[in-house]
Amino acid sequence: MTKDIWINLPVKNINKSVAFFTQMGFTLNERNPITETMASFFIGDRKLVLMLFRDDVLAGFSGNKVADTTVGTEVLFSIDAESPQEVDQMLQKAEDAGGKIYANGGEKDGWMYGGGFIDIDGHRWNVLYMDFSKMGK
Repeated sequence: MTKDIWINLPVKNINKSVAFFTQMGFTLNERNPITETMASFFIGDRKLVLMLFRDDVLAGFSGNKVADTTVGTEVLFSIDAESPQEVDQMLQKAEDAGGKIYANGGEKDGWMYGGGFIDIDGHRWNVLYMDFSKMGK
């Protein structure tokens, strides 16, 4: 049985990415040291592990080239927010940390509020608040 899952994310500069995700409010994983080739964070209440690896290191692990995020999206990460205000706050944090907003916060289908940002390495993140009590049946 699978006991855990984590995200391995390629980045160009570990120190800049550590600064970005720290400013986003992610929790540094103290069990893994920050080196010139890797760092680790926890995301959310369930403490999903986000491993940051320098591009060349991740390419070596995967046996494949790292995707060029300027021409395509390899994955869309989604973060569950507690409120529409938290969505907007996270988008602002991302922008303040050097990221770019690709979708401003807004309502969708009467029961969701969300927006999206691009981190400093071009990875896309979606932040959503979902009010299931308003979801159509």
